[in-house]
Amino acid sequence: AAPVGGQILSEILPYLEVQQGNKDEVETRNEVTVPNIVGKSIKEAEKILKQDKLQIHINNEEEIDKETIITNQLPQAGITAYENSFVYIDVQ
Repeated sequence: AAPVGGQILSEILPYLEVQQGNKDEVETRNEVTVPNIVGKSIKEAEKILKQDKLQIHINNEEEIDKETIITNQLPQAGITAYENSFVYIDVQ
């Protein structure tokens, strides 16, 4: 249960910072739109995400071939996220 609580907290925290008026800190974190990487290889996705200043996290990570195709992503394409945040992916 701990990871879920931590995840919820990390999603709520930016909103709390905004409400508390920590404008300087919030403004330094640029927002980007998450690209669609489903159907692409991990290698392609890493390049795309790097350009958008996002990081990749493979959920069922083992010894993964960079040519493996991505089947799901979170957050979904089109969602706004902060630079340097993770896009969690599932692979075949």
